[in-house]
Parts: sequence; structure tokens; C-alpha cells
Amino acid sequence: MIYRTNEYLGYPDRISVPAGEAVRFQLSSKRPSVKVEVLRLRCGDVDTNGPGFKYEVMTSPIDGEHACLDQPIRPGSNAVVDHDGALVPTGGHWCFGAYVYPTRIADNAKAVLGNWCEGSARGYALELDEEGYLVLVLGQASGAPARYALDVKLRPRVWTFVSCALDLARGSASLSLIVPADGVRPAAAHSKSFALPQAPALDSGLPFLIAAHHANGDRQYTSHFDGKIEAPRVLSCPLDAEALRVFDGRLRTGVSDAGLVAFWDFSNGISSLSIKDISPNGLHGSLRQLPRRGVTGFQWSGSVHDWRLSPQEYAAIHFHSDDIYDCEWQTTCTLDVPAHWRSGVYALRLTSAGDNPDRDCESYVTFFVTPGKASRRADLVVVASIATYLAYANSALRLYQVHFETLMEHVLWLPQDDVFMQENPEIGQSTYDCHVDGSGRAYSSWLRPVLNMRPRGYWFNLINDTHILDWLEEKGIAYDLITDVELDREGARALAPYRVMMTPTHPEYYSFNMMNAIMAYQNAGGRHISMGGNAFYWRCGFHPAAPAALEVRRGMAGTRTWESEPGEVHLAGTGEPGSLWRHSGFAPQKLVGVGFSAMINDTCGYYLRTAESEDARVAFIFEGTGRHEKFGDFGFRYNGAVGSEIDRYDLELGTPPHALRIATSEGLGAGALPTPEEFRTVVDGLDGTQNALVRADMVFFETAHGGAVFATGSITYGMSLGHNNYDNNISTITLNVVNRFLDPRPFIMPAKT
Repeated sequence: MIYRTNEYLGYPDRISVPAGEAVRFQLSSKRPSVKVEVLRLRCGDVDTNGPGFKYEVMTSPIDGEHACLDQPIRPGSNAVVDHDGALVPTGGHWCFGAYVYPTRIADNAKAVLGNWCEGSARGYALELDEEGYLVLVLGQASGAPARYALDVKLRPRVWTFVSCALDLARGSASLSLIVPADGVRPAAAHSKSFALPQAPALDSGLPFLIAAHHANGDRQYTSHFDGKIEAPRVLSCPLDAEALRVFDGRLRTGVSDAGLVAFWDFSNGISSLSIKDISPNGLHGSLRQLPRRGVTGFQWSGSVHDWRLSPQEYAAIHFHSDDIYDCEWQTTCTLDVPAHWRSGVYALRLTSAGDNPDRDCESYVTFFVTPGKASRRADLVVVASIATYLAYANSALRLYQVHFETLMEHVLWLPQDDVFMQENPEIGQSTYDCHVDGSGRAYSSWLRPVLNMRPRGYWFNLINDTHILDWLEEKGIAYDLITDVELDREGARALAPYRVMMTPTHPEYYSFNMMNAIMAYQNAGGRHISMGGNAFYWRCGFHPAAPAALEVRRGMAGTRTWESEPGEVHLAGTGEPGSLWRHSGFAPQKLVGVGFSAMINDTCGYYLRTAESEDARVAFIFEGTGRHEKFGDFGFRYNGAVGSEIDRYDLELGTPPHALRIATSEGLGAGALPTPEEFRTVVDGLDGTQNALVRADMVFFETAHGGAVFATGSITYGMSLGHNNYDNNISTITLNVVNRFLDPRPFIMPAKT
């Protein structure tokens, strides 16, 4: 049966909830009602060729039917300034303008600034029309709005100062643009004057906006600008365009400019969602839908690449018509999670209501329950990779990356969710995708439906991870589950109750707090079982002012689908450098002994033991297996325990010198290709058939205070655990490691390390 998985959509207000606390669900459907039940997932993979979809139905007060609204998604970022009429043109003169750097001129008008309302046709604004001409829009007391256009187009990706001067007493206006000189291009200026309408209606009665128009009076917005805007300003005095452009809004104490109404300095508060007016009027504003800050502005010299060092060079905001942080839907139901519920991966199952429900209509909203304050803790904790799930949330790579089919070396397969995203782009895509203006998406949040983080969705990441939970359940190993959000918020305290932590198949994105939390835990004697590959690779951050949003800056290296613009590698939220952890001096090898080596696009491989595996320190790992066995030459979906993305031991990148490389991969083919930072020029012999650096290594080492680390170095390792009804050598090795790591007897570091 092919399920209709998008008849109902939803998201939780918090991605992880401690047992004993509440989580709210925001649901939407064109159907008037929905049937809700709560599942605790053991294996979320609905593919019947594997362990199968396994879950426990949890009885809760929200079970049953609920009324359901059809709730829209309204993407597009902008700034909103409440002003009590202070920004309505009055008196004789009024001028306003800003630097703009349009990145997309197409389809419809793009608002720059003003209070214009499309619904009432009142107010005033500057905008760019669909061809890039600068337009002044004015409301009239009666009839259609007046529109005045400059007969010179703005060019994409060129800083231009646009402005308008109104002489209300004489009933005239002038519209101007100035293109400052740049490189070999000389400065240019253009201006045009108009007669104002007899009875202009310049007060829409609504807030002043930057980068959008009001669609109506209900705080809904339209005509979102794609591009950067810097230093918007409003003055109530006569100034020509050049004088307005060079006007310095920074006031000395006690020396104010009588004509200054507002001057928004975007270099102030780059890590926030607020914009500050540095005029005496204090007309501060707020940002919607998380536009990108920490971006280079008109004044950027190229001498710094960190916005914290010279904020004035980063006094711009990059707005997008398809930015989305929060759908802002109404709550449909609230679950008070019982204090006795086990931690784990949970999902709200959504099906059609009524006497004759559609059996093929089934959708899910995933959330995570963590131990409550009074919960009895297990000795082992699994840390779910929320940052990675978000980085890939609603990935549209298969749709929009023309090389994807070639890259993966197989015919493109498009699930229904991909088709839905094509038809409903407002849902927002992943940090692997690009905005409509071609710039990379730096943000992803959980305050929107995430189609590939749920059962019946694409299996990469979360669904693969549940194979590990399934194996733990099968083997009767008690465990708790927390998420890396807790690591980010609480640091090493989140791991302190546990003797052993386990990271799943693909913990690729890690913040500063997460990395340091694990290192502190390991150094304090904690034991870490790293079950995945391409782990601890990208440096990222949760935005302090938008805590449901992950921020990623790709930098200019690594396996990437877009690159940061020059000078824009630092995160706006925290100021840290983005890009790879390897380029911050903290390669994954330093944490778990292995780090990203290659992607496998064809045949998966297996492990063979190395000579180091005969060291008595690791004898416990291979108990019950043969010395020369192929380890993991099987596995669900991938057909091998070494596959998808793999990690390698490397002393130069930080693998501890006493670490033992106990097994290494075999059987990789021409489709195994190194990650770009692994080679400096293109030569023959890069692929897995000839390149000794293209391999997955299994590694063990001891840490201080009796701790230890075991790492598998492969994403597909977890999908081999269930092979042959869980009776196989990968399962045996893993069980040996888990049992020894749970044993309180300390590990002893070698004398020479």
C-alpha cells in the first residue's frame, strides 16, 4: 500500500521533552478532524525487508479525534518596526533610502522599505519591480495607488543606494539611485522628479517594514525582498540623494540632528533578532523568519572575515522570500508526558477521523522523550542527532541537484515527500539546499513540518538510527535516550549520570558545546561507543535568539553543496567560525579516533581484523568470532557494514597515539571517493580501488580515569546488526563492547601514550 503521508502535517513546539513535562503539537490539514495516538518507536523503518516497523502504542489523554485547522505556511523574512505614526510622512520634507544588494530580481515586486499595505492600498514604500526598476508607491485618498518608476534598472549583486525625497508642501518627489564606484566601474547616479497626487494617503496605520509589504492588516506580509539591505534611514528635512547617502546616523552625545527620524544600524546586535534605531527616537524593530545576519555589507573591505572584529563591515542583513523559521500555527493538542514513560523516540500518529477513515492516510510527527527529573537512569545513554536531522530536514537535493543521479550512480528515486516539497516549497528545505536567489540555506528549524524525520519518510539519519535502538531492545540492554540539544544546552552535565554513551549512525553536525561536552565526559572516565560514520564533521550552532534553529556556514571546503560567500563563514548566532571541525583544530579523530574519509556510492564493504587486533587490550571485542572472518559482509539495505560514508584513523589529524586500529575495510570499489579536503589536486587513483586513504577503520582506545572509546567508522554499521535475526559477527562485536563498557571495571591506559 502506498500511504498518503502528507494529508496531515505538524510539528512539536519542543523537539525533546523530559518525562513529566508537556509538549504541544501544531497540526494542519484540509480535513476538519484528525485521529491522534502516541507511539514509542523501536524501529521506525517501515521497509519489511529489514526488522520492520516496530513500536509500542502509548495510551495517553490525547488519544482520539481532534478538530484540525488548515493552517498556512507564510515564508519570507523582513523587519517590523512599530512606530505610533512617527514614520508617516508629515510636514514639508521627508526623505528615506537604504543600500540594497538584490540577489534575485524576478516574478514580482520586491519591497525595500515603507509602510505600504497591498490590501488597503494605503501608505508609501520603495520597491523594485519585476524587471529591477526602482519604484515609489504612494496611496491615494481615492482610486488606484500612484506608482513612479526610475527608468534605470538595478543590477543583481551590485551595491546601490536607493532613495526618495518628498516635498509635501510643493507636491513633488524625486526618486534616485546611486551606484558607488567599484573596481574599474565608475560611480553612476540617476534621478527623476514627479508631481505628487493631490491627496496622497501615506498612512496605512500599520508598522514600518523593511524587505516586505503588508499583505493586509493582520500582520501578513508579501513582496519579500531577496538580497541584502543596509543602513535604512528616514529624515524629515530636505536632502538630495548624495547627501542622504553619506549622512552619518551615528550621533555624538548631546549633538542630535534635528532632521533625523530613524537610522537602523544593522551592525548593532548581529547575533540577535532585533534591529536598533540609533536616532533619538529609538524606533527599534524585530526580525521575522530569521533572515541571515553576519553577512558582508557595502563597507566590507576584505581585511576581516569575522564579523565580530569589524561589525561595521557587516552592517547588512540578507533577506529571502523563502526564509522560514516558525510556521506559527495554532496548537491542536497538548501531551502531558507521564513521568513513568521511558525515554526514547516517539511519534504522534495521525490518521483520518470519522466512521469510515481512509486506511491509506497516515502521517507522523516525531518528538523525543528524555528522562525526567525523577526518572531512574540506565547506565547507557543514546544521544540522538537532532542537529544532523535538522541539517538534512526536508532535503531537496534529489530534486534540484542535477548531478545527484550521477553522483549516486543509480536511477533517481523520488518518494512522495519529494513531490510534495516540489508542490509546496513554502515548507522550507534543508541546509544542503539553496534559497530561490541561489544562496545557500544557513538555517533549519523544527518549528515546521519535517518530512524526512518520521516513519514512512526517507530513511537516512533518524530511521537508520532506530535500527540501533531495535538492536538494544532485542538484546535486552537497558538504555536512556537524550538528544544533542541537551548536550548543547547542558554540556557535560547531560552525560554525567551515565557510564556509557552511544552516538548513532550519523552524528555529523556538532556545536562547540556538544563537542566539549563529549570530550569532558570522556576525560572524566565516560565510555563512548561511536556507532556511525561521517561523525563530528561540521561545526554548527543553535541560534541563541531562535533556539529551534540550527545555523550552518559551509565555508569553502568539505563535502558541500554550496559555499559560503567570501567573508561569511562565521555563524551569526554565536560568532564562531563555521565550516569543518577539522579546520578549527578539532578533527573528529581527536575525539573518537576516526574522521570522515570517503563517500561510498556503489558497493559496500566489510571489515577485516588488523595485526593490532591481537593486542590483549582488545581481546574482549572479538570474543566469539574467528580471526579471519569477514565482519559485516551483509546488512539491510546497504548490503555491507562499511558503506554510505566512512571514517578513517589518522595520527596526523589527532587519533590518540595509543589507539588501536583493530579492523579496517575491504571490498570498496570505484564508487568509493574521498571527501574533497582529503586531496589537493586531481590525480589518478583517488577511488577506493587504489587509494589507501579511502577506508573505514574500527578503533579502540582508553581514556583517563578508566574510560574508553570504541568507533566503527561507518554509517551502515548499524544496519548490519539485525542480519540473520540479530545473530551475526557485527552484533557479537557490538554486544562484547557494550557489555565491557557497562562493566564498572576501569580501563587502563597504556604506560606510553
